Amino acid sequence: MNYDEMALELHARNRGKLGVHSKVELKTIDDMSTAYTPGVAAVCREIARDRSKVYELTCKGNMVAVVSDGSAVLGLGNIGAEGSMPVMEGKALLFKELADIDALPICIDAHEADEIIAIVRAIAPTFGGINLEDIAAPKCFEVEEALQDLGIPVFHDDQHGTAVVVLAAMVNALRVVNKEFSDVKVVFSGAGASGIACCKILQVMGVEDIIMVDTRGIIYKGRDNLTPIKQEIAETTNQDGAKGDIRDAIKGADVFIGLSIANLLTADDISTMRDNAIVLAMANPDPEIMPEEALRGGAAVVGTGRSDLPNQINNVLAFPGILRGALDVRAERITTQMKVAAGFAISDLVPEPTPDEIIPYALNTEVVPAVAKAVGDAWQQDDASR
Repeated sequence: MNYDEMALELHARNRGKLGVHSKVELKTIDDMSTAYTPGVAAVCREIARDRSKVYELTCKGNMVAVVSDGSAVLGLGNIGAEGSMPVMEGKALLFKELADIDALPICIDAHEADEIIAIVRAIAPTFGGINLEDIAAPKCFEVEEALQDLGIPVFHDDQHGTAVVVLAAMVNALRVVNKEFSDVKVVFSGAGASGIACCKILQVMGVEDIIMVDTRGIIYKGRDNLTPIKQEIAETTNQDGAKGDIRDAIKGADVFIGLSIANLLTADDISTMRDNAIVLAMANPDPEIMPEEALRGGAAVVGTGRSDLPNQINNVLAFPGILRGALDVRAERITTQMKVAAGFAISDLVPEPTPDEIIPYALNTEVVPAVAKAVGDAWQQDDASR
């Protein structure tokens, strides 16, 4: 199938993927007077008296803003706010279809971190949650961190959605090869938003031996031209001070996690890894190494980001359920405990993992309820402990 042609035809025929549909009828004067003036004034006064009532009397409690400046869209790069619209519409569509969340694409012509922060703060009263999307690193870290005091969950999916699904895949892949988090050496190709978030969640799980590689090679303490976030990650990874490129890094590694570029590795490269190696090659649309090549090199478990190959590691397994759960318990933010709980909820849906099945199908209808419950429970437990 030619998905490019099909997508262009679909979007042209429907003028996009989203519309607005009323929850109430508007057929009579009584309908008008109740939904709008004069009756609506009573609702406004009630919310002005008690602002928490906005969750009961308006759409806020089930409304998420999908916010992007279009600076890092898919593999397309900085294509601007208008160019990002089809992706943000698609994200909103997935929220609705999978988790019954009303989401709106908010594509903004603003690229400085402080501008984005100010815009999100200004629109926050309308929404029960914010999904940051396709905002380039390193400003995405600054934006997300600065918005944690909004009182509603702010979730950067490129970071944490990826990290949650990688965690789920790792839990089951390690079960297949009979290894533990604390015993494995993990190598990342790609040290952008998703790579660093994945690194941090694996550190929470007890992985100590991690090497991160960016376009200039292995990241190590003291390397020049490191961004502040890479300087931070250099302090907690690569404790032996290894230097070199990706091929130097993966020698003797148990796990390769790719969030970088296509066709980076060969079977010969994989053969230098330890026995029963795990390869999660998630560059899209073409992975760092194709599964058959990785298997030929000796990998025991292989996953990619593609839906036409086994073990698709896709954010759609995470973000609808995470925001659904957060909205349901009116969480004020997304905590590390909530992300870990989401990862295990996903992995638990494959009770007997195999090399060809370490993670559920992306559209498995059990995923969102399971993730939402785990996330909600984690927030309430954390809230109770506070």
